[in-house]
Amino acid sequence: MTRCRLPIGIQDFRTLREQGCYYVDKTPLIRNLVDNGRFYFLSRPRRFGKSLLLETIRSLFECRENLFRGLDIHGHWDWSTPHPVVRLSFGGKYNDPGEIEGDVIEQLEASERRHGLMPASASNTGPRRLRSVLDRLHSSTGRSVVVLVDEYDKPILDALHDKGLAAANRDYLRGLYGIIKDCAEHVRFVFVTGVSMFTKVNLFSGLNNLKDISLDPRYATICGYTEKDLGRVFGPELDGLEREEIRTWYNGYHWRGGVRVYNPYDVLLLFDVREFHPYWFETGSPTFLFLMLAEKSVGLMELENRMAEKSLVSKLDVNDIGIEALLFQTGYLTITEEVKEGYRTFYRLDYPNLEVRLSLNDRFLGHLGKTGKKGLDEGKALCALLEKRDFEQFGKRLRSYLSGIPYQWHATGDLARHEAWYASLLHMCFRSIGVDVRVEDVSSHGRADMVVLTGGQVFVLEFKMADGKSDADAALDAAIMQMRQRGYARKYRGRGEPIHLIGVVCGREARNLLAIRAERD
Repeated sequence: MTRCRLPIGIQDFRTLREQGCYYVDKTPLIRNLVDNGRFYFLSRPRRFGKSLLLETIRSLFECRENLFRGLDIHGHWDWSTPHPVVRLSFGGKYNDPGEIEGDVIEQLEASERRHGLMPASASNTGPRRLRSVLDRLHSSTGRSVVVLVDEYDKPILDALHDKGLAAANRDYLRGLYGIIKDCAEHVRFVFVTGVSMFTKVNLFSGLNNLKDISLDPRYATICGYTEKDLGRVFGPELDGLEREEIRTWYNGYHWRGGVRVYNPYDVLLLFDVREFHPYWFETGSPTFLFLMLAEKSVGLMELENRMAEKSLVSKLDVNDIGIEALLFQTGYLTITEEVKEGYRTFYRLDYPNLEVRLSLNDRFLGHLGKTGKKGLDEGKALCALLEKRDFEQFGKRLRSYLSGIPYQWHATGDLARHEAWYASLLHMCFRSIGVDVRVEDVSSHGRADMVVLTGGQVFVLEFKMADGKSDADAALDAAIMQMRQRGYARKYRGRGEPIHLIGVVCGREARNLLAIRAERD
């Protein structure tokens, strides 16, 4: 197998093919789309190859036949009838009113120049100019137009901190996209991509004939690399790298269809640098996500094994942003299981891989002031004390750790008055060092708050809240009794390892650890 150039940062299909880069052939899926419809929408997280997919479609309809030699679609396409293509990409910044209108007009002016059209009237708005371009392109070429829209939602996502601006940008886009449907007689094919799935009624009411293929099992692999792709396409790059470690770090994204895919950005950087690192995670900033988690009183521990109704993973609106939808669509959670109960469908959501699990917890610790090595040291120290069964010092260390959490985080919402918040803080410490932590662990009679497997031992933790020290002993008794009566440790007895039941009680007013007690199972 010949070694090729790694297409790092290359989103242009023509450049990728002309420079002899590795390419995972997505044209069978593209051919199926073209043969079976005209209007499509696809949501995928950032850096998953959406822009390259659009450029591939563009080159196909422009009949750049030489670029497709050796690919599946080459013998199944009429290369004698090119179609004009209008491509809109919202990759700029849209933090101020009016920026989106100026950007749209500039892009449509570029399309006019590219296709040799006279500029439309300068007084035209963006939507009117789009209508004019589609009409004149169809008339001048005699062929209907292909419309490709990349990052359709970025003007809204950029402005989520300002709901008024976000709503204004949404309304502008609704009018713009509505033009595409109004001009259906001029249009051959439409493909819209973005990160989020804003509800049709709020954004695509004017383009409500879009077929959403985001969770269509037939197109689950239209972006990303499969396990087979790694061996078949990137075989020369695998020498010296453990396949199982590659899977653990970067595989795991799932959009139904029974196939999990790798993030292309991670894989390409790994093959280049030859070191495992959270490449994809570090290209984004989840600050807004952390603020929303705090606002909605959701700790990171609660994200694992989270059940959500099918409709929730696609429910996103400026004034009603569901946490499940946001986490799933941005790539921090993925579907691990599909459960049908009667006429309803639920998805089990969890972290896709080690990269996201470690990095998200580590970054959240950074927001809590436990940055870098300091956060890792906390996790290592707490873990070491558990392994030594020094529960008294474990309690002191945990109390000190909780004391260092900034007040503004404790004071946000009702979460700081609930045991899940304190369990989440400890959970993040363990996750940041890669310890085997299981949350909401299911037994035959209930769910343990947390199970930690380390040092050849099993630690089952149950968290309770109390109003003060006078109530702490009763809360500890209740925690230990609950673990014994519900058999939280039963499923681990077959391991033949020591099992410890640990009750942890925190104070609603003290906002810190009040008491801790450990007993052998």
